[in-house]
Amino acid sequence: MGAQVMGKSKGGGRRGRRARTGRMSEINVTPFVDVMLVLLIIFMVAAPMLTVGVPVELPRTSAGALPAEQEEPLSITLTAEGQVLLMSTEIGQDDLITRLRAIAEQRTNRKVFLRADGSIPYERVVQIMGALNAGGFNDIGLVTEQGGPRFDGQGN
Repeated sequence: MGAQVMGKSKGGGRRGRRARTGRMSEINVTPFVDVMLVLLIIFMVAAPMLTVGVPVELPRTSAGALPAEQEEPLSITLTAEGQVLLMSTEIGQDDLITRLRAIAEQRTNRKVFLRADGSIPYERVVQIMGALNAGGFNDIGLVTEQGGPRFDGQGN
């Protein structure tokens, strides 16, 4: 048995260069990745602008945020001027319970977020909470800003 020395051939055998006449069978994903990154940036910029909101000065509290829901909860806002807004639409005080009952029939989630300006008297907030309960929404979450007093002697 003799050892054979194999020399390198110019073409390199199997590991050599691909023939120039062959077709390239790989998919170029660079344009796809570019488009996806652009879309990601657009959504990251646009998402904060899509939140429903009316400018109100929310009171501050040390409570944490509630976990996210699968169905978007209903939002009621009381402005400093005394306006009542259902999501982002102003609604009259006389129509509130009627509209809430109609919405409650269509929804499975009875959760509602109450956003009230900090300057609104407590009596008015409780009256709206009573209207929400009469309208079929008994799971009321009061929306506040974080950073208020903790009342445990460990800071504000």
